[in-house]
Amino acid sequence: MRDKQVKNILIAMCVTASVFSVAAIIINPVCGALCSLLSAVLITAFVINEKERYAQIQKLNDYLSHVCSGDYSLDITDNREGEYSLLKNNIYKVVVMLQASNEALKNDKSVLAEYLADISHQLKTPLTSMMVMTDIIKDERNGEKREEFLAVVQNQLEKIKWLISTLLKISRLDAGTVEFANTKYMLSDMLGECLKPFLITADVKNIKFITDIQNFEIRGDKNWTAEAVQNIIKNCLEHTDGGGEIRIESVASSVYNKLIISDNGCGISKKDLPHIFERFYRGENSSDDSIGIGLALSRDILSKQNAVIEAQSQEGRGTSFTVKFYKSVI
Repeated sequence: MRDKQVKNILIAMCVTASVFSVAAIIINPVCGALCSLLSAVLITAFVINEKERYAQIQKLNDYLSHVCSGDYSLDITDNREGEYSLLKNNIYKVVVMLQASNEALKNDKSVLAEYLADISHQLKTPLTSMMVMTDIIKDERNGEKREEFLAVVQNQLEKIKWLISTLLKISRLDAGTVEFANTKYMLSDMLGECLKPFLITADVKNIKFITDIQNFEIRGDKNWTAEAVQNIIKNCLEHTDGGGEIRIESVASSVYNKLIISDNGCGISKKDLPHIFERFYRGENSSDDSIGIGLALSRDILSKQNAVIEAQSQEGRGTSFTVKFYKSVI
């Protein structure tokens, strides 16, 4: 008995039992003997019960020590009614939660390591290119060649800027620090802003934008939604050859409003299609400038605004992205 309080109780019981037993013997020897026997039985039962209780507590203590060392196994099949079993079950529930949390942390670390490796790779290529170009520019005397090399450096800088900006947006979404506005705006207004940055590129590549808009009202954050739609349009431009076309259509219904953005480019293979919304995933038909985070960002933005994005594609015939803006939570 290492518990001082239990020791004091046991001493008090023994003293009390002794006093009453002596008094009973004085009054009646037979009653005194019975009183002494009963006291001995009660004290023995108390001691046995306390030892059993300490043994159970020790088992739980040993189990928690195993948990600290990484062993989460616990036999709960021997449970019986009582406070000990209730405590054991609650400890088991907490440990299961800790185990799941631990596994999630391990998985997050693994994913983070993969992301860092991908980011390092994506930054390394343009940085290496710029370092080579700057060495060439230093020794280049031809003005036209210098302008050509500077244009390459500028292009790589824009790529790095877009990559860093997109990664920061994804990080903010993951951290839950983005506060989405909840305002009403018209689809046509949002699409007009989305198309502006791509008009020159489309004109240079001789790609036509064909729109068939059934205008409707959207509730949410106009700027973030425009960011998501722009990434979809950018993806279509990257996979459409000169002379192609990108169609933008919309349909309103009672359950959701639908925006469809499709191209007649190279399309996506069947094995790549299920993975195109994964971060840093690059399919076999990806362009050289593709990084693999634009569509992932679009999915994250839309999912946080009660909208979903889907994709259908056929190799050699093009890809179609469908965004559904639900009017109420289903």
